[in-house]
Amino acid sequence: MATTESFINYVCEQLKRIGEIRYKKMFGEYLVYIDEKPIVVVCDNTAFVKKLDCIEEDMEGADIGYPYKGAKEHYVLDIENETHSREVVSKLVAETPVPKKKKKA
Repeated sequence: MATTESFINYVCEQLKRIGEIRYKKMFGEYLVYIDEKPIVVVCDNTAFVKKLDCIEEDMEGADIGYPYKGAKEHYVLDIENETHSREVVSKLVAETPVPKKKKKA
């Protein structure tokens, strides 16, 4: 089951006050960027965030899963809990660098 357009819009709405948000469709699923940083992977109407030390305590007891085949283990972000989601995502934005632009060959 692929992510619906309404769900990706809901995820972005929940996180809108953190920074500049955009999403990119990738292989039928989505990657949400905040301030040009890749922060949330959305697959099968589920929001996932990387398992990083900066959010380990915040995500204690959270479900864990794999957003797609071959992916590393991620935390499942309870996007329904707006306050908690924003706290977690804000920490990830602070810790995540802007990706370097790839040179075109």
